[in-house]
Amino acid sequence: MTTFAEYHWSDFINTALQQINFQQPTPVQDKVIPLITAGHDVIVQAQTGSGKTHAYLLPLLNQITPQLQVQLIIAVPSRELAGQIRAAAEKIIALAPEKLHIGFYVGGTDKQKQIQHLNNWQPQIVIGTPGRIWDLIQIQALQVQKTQFLVIDEADMSLDFGFLPVIDQIASSLPAELQTMVFSATIPQKLQPFLKKYLRQPQVVNLEAATVIAPNISNWALFTHGRDRQKIIYQLLTLGQPYLALIFANTKKNVNQIYDYLSAQGLKVARIHGDLPPRERKRTMKAIAQMEYQFVVASDLAARGIDIPGVSHVINAEIPVEDEFFIHRVGRTGRNKMKGIAITLYGPDEEAKIQHLEQLGIKFEFKEIRNGRLLAAKAHDARQQRSAHQQALDPTLRGFVKKQKQRRKPGYRKKIKQAIISDRKRKQKIQQRSQRRHLRALKKQQG
Repeated sequence: MTTFAEYHWSDFINTALQQINFQQPTPVQDKVIPLITAGHDVIVQAQTGSGKTHAYLLPLLNQITPQLQVQLIIAVPSRELAGQIRAAAEKIIALAPEKLHIGFYVGGTDKQKQIQHLNNWQPQIVIGTPGRIWDLIQIQALQVQKTQFLVIDEADMSLDFGFLPVIDQIASSLPAELQTMVFSATIPQKLQPFLKKYLRQPQVVNLEAATVIAPNISNWALFTHGRDRQKIIYQLLTLGQPYLALIFANTKKNVNQIYDYLSAQGLKVARIHGDLPPRERKRTMKAIAQMEYQFVVASDLAARGIDIPGVSHVINAEIPVEDEFFIHRVGRTGRNKMKGIAITLYGPDEEAKIQHLEQLGIKFEFKEIRNGRLLAAKAHDARQQRSAHQQALDPTLRGFVKKQKQRRKPGYRKKIKQAIISDRKRKQKIQQRSQRRHLRALKKQQG
């Protein structure tokens, strides 16, 4: 098995690896590091949490020299992910014999101050969001004439957020002799024109997970029976006493509603979504990292690229619209081979969505809350049960049942039951009359 010592890196990188306790590369690092070191363009598809960041940081930072400006650009779609990559890079270059500078450029920060700094010095390494990086290149504040390496991290997320045209502009402004590396959890078809335009004979690395959901994650589904989901979430959080729980909702409005409800119940809750001011988001992420919160409510922004260590539970307040977001949400727990629990709430109108996820290879254990405990339950498929029940009824009777349910008058269940009994008796009488006629006909033939 390969070890990091076999790569023959600079002493400062080997020391940094010892300090962060990295000994053996992950599968994606084992495949990608030699390709980047050899100068290949690469397209890397691997799931969240596979170690993609260090797969490019280690071999590239090993090649950066203090003498040249802006040698490496790393473009990522969110401020939080950019901050995490910068923190990882700073740990690696901290002991470099000659100081290496990182320029950190993201939206929501002071652009004028960044321009002033760039007029005085140019960093060797640039990490940031596409919009701000392009702004600085466009006004020639950021000098990219000698850039050697371009990394596009979470490329499919950049595509989803509409950043691909800006990344196209960045790439077109860089030297022709450029080593380009694209990392992504998925490679959508819409990404292909960009890849063909800028990557030269790329080496493709596709590390598909053995299972869609990691085996160390217990993946549960809980039927709501149409009950208030906020109350169910509160029950789940107080039942299991999670170390750190991430609660995901589809919209910022729903995030705020769940946050407000849980806070009103006396829980210390944080929230993360795109409408929060950058300072508040940064402050919240720092507080979460310092374990000041046990519960975090988030939009799908937090499902992609934000690494919150120690997540023991993920709760999907609702099933995400995009299938891949389900995988990214659940992938927030069970990191570093630790055990994790993911719980997805689904209502009567979401049974088909659960079935769809199962068809994709996602396996669920079905649970219910009973007597203050989370217990095994059968998969709830009321639609199928209703269909089977109605098929057994006479067409006229099906209409009666539907009509009575719509009226919802007192005693309607009793009326439906009586109608079913009457229908059965009527059919029995018809059958008996038919049998008597058949017997009379036989006697005439014999007589």
